[in-house]
Amino acid sequence: MTETLYDVAIIGAGMAGASLAAELGPHARVLVLEAEDAPGYHSTGRSAAFWEECYGGPGVVPLTLASGNYLREHGFLIPRGALYVGREKDRPAMDNFVQRFAGTGVTIKRLGREGLAARVPHIREDWCDAIWEPACADIDVAGLHQHYLKALRQSGAHLVCRALVNQLERETGGWRIGTEAGETYRAAAVINAAGAWADTIAQRAGARPLGIDPKRRTVVQLRVDPAAPKDLPLVLDISESFYFKPDNGRLWLSPHDEIPTDPCDAAPEEIDVALAVDRFQSVTDWRIEAVERRWAGLRSFAPDRLPVFGPDPVVPGFFWFAGQGGFGIQTAPAAARLAAQIILGQGRDALTSNIDTSVYAPDRFSNKKAHAEG
Repeated sequence: MTETLYDVAIIGAGMAGASLAAELGPHARVLVLEAEDAPGYHSTGRSAAFWEECYGGPGVVPLTLASGNYLREHGFLIPRGALYVGREKDRPAMDNFVQRFAGTGVTIKRLGREGLAARVPHIREDWCDAIWEPACADIDVAGLHQHYLKALRQSGAHLVCRALVNQLERETGGWRIGTEAGETYRAAAVINAAGAWADTIAQRAGARPLGIDPKRRTVVQLRVDPAAPKDLPLVLDISESFYFKPDNGRLWLSPHDEIPTDPCDAAPEEIDVALAVDRFQSVTDWRIEAVERRWAGLRSFAPDRLPVFGPDPVVPGFFWFAGQGGFGIQTAPAAARLAAQIILGQGRDALTSNIDTSVYAPDRFSNKKAHAEG
């Protein structure tokens, strides 16, 4: 039987790989190789995701805003609202935050103590300054992921799980791809959507790693008295030391940690759980009845903390779709559409027309290196 030569092989079937496969599937023969037993086991399956206009900084805003309408139209957003909170000493940070996002298109409003206390019961008196972001919403992460998995299957894309890629070899017409299970596949192009393993995959392909570092993020579920109100906004410390949001009367709380780690099946550390609880008690007088659940996931960042979309500057037929940090889910619609347009050589459409692709191109790192060496 003749072996299938795929147009593209995507490594990874989390939100990144699944969304990109769904976009490419109608136009190309697509293979998706997932190392785990099921897609979305790592970062996607452990996300407490929210669509938050300022998350990731001004450089990510165009992707977030472009994705917003898609997520709303398909029913994946549930209105929440967000509050960045601070104390008297944090006013300069608050001022700087407002200045950073001026002119980016985000909607934010400064609030004082009265407006803050009205939205967050039990907040302590010394928390007196806030920035209100009304458009923030919860994301149905599982629903969005299944949406893309269904779309990729309907397009004819072929998804293979338990397919850990351990060999990538250039050959005439493309790539020979070997897996730990002993299977071999061939594709004209390889797309690196491997999340925390992106640099590892790059090395196997003979490409230079870009310094995409995995970082552990911890989340705990608290049972509190009284129960968390349904209309509580997402609450984030302006200094990035905690955030919390309600979930069915409970609270999901994170110490906003970014612990460097090797790519792995992340697990929470007791010290990070304790740190989260301590920080929460410094901002509210809610009584914690129990820490009911705890988990951790990996978020992977490029050196400049912006995502990496596009062809490798040296290795032909090798594309990057990685480094999406903690904002990969909220930017998935625009990011996947943009990456597919780059790979297929298509022009922009209404979803991507306001996005500057050069900002996210992999060659931005080699250009900086060449400039420094020059």
